[in-house]
Amino acid sequence: MGWLALYVRSRRVLVSLAALVICVVVLCLALGDAWSPRFAAIVFGSAIAMAGAGLSGQDLDLDRTAAFGWPPRRLGHILLLGAVTVGAALAVQSVGDVQLETAWIVREAAGLMGLTGLAATFFGGYFCWILPLGWVLMAQFVPGKPGLQDMLAWPTLSAENPTAWLMAGALFLVGTATYTAVGARR
Repeated sequence: MGWLALYVRSRRVLVSLAALVICVVVLCLALGDAWSPRFAAIVFGSAIAMAGAGLSGQDLDLDRTAAFGWPPRRLGHILLLGAVTVGAALAVQSVGDVQLETAWIVREAAGLMGLTGLAATFFGGYFCWILPLGWVLMAQFVPGKPGLQDMLAWPTLSAENPTAWLMAGALFLVGTATYTAVGARR
């Protein structure tokens, strides 16, 4: 068995991706006409939080003794989760009544994947849902006003909001780089 098959099995990649797709499809179809960016942010936060559990392996000591470098594999894994999230959301849009801007979907996936990477690094794979889902739920209660409030409410803001893009981009860069370099905590 090659390293890719072992990696996919040890990280539960197929189960994580299936959970992500099922979460996006079920929640999108269940919302029907009641769709809004606030609900969409919750859908993305839930889906990415479920998929993020596979960012850590079953035995971190075994991972650390590998004869190859983990950073490229970690980067590929987290980027794959983001790409599947975007793909699932775009596929649901083509089937249902849900219509969100592609730029908004990409921004959400990028920012939430960064938060998931940070959470996996600091809390471990099993608790990597804390930051993305927590931030999305907190953003539901922050009024959208320029400045600090826009920075906190970025998941619920429109695709044209530059502050939301700045926050999502910063979270993506920091979270992805941290997870890629360090990996998940025990």
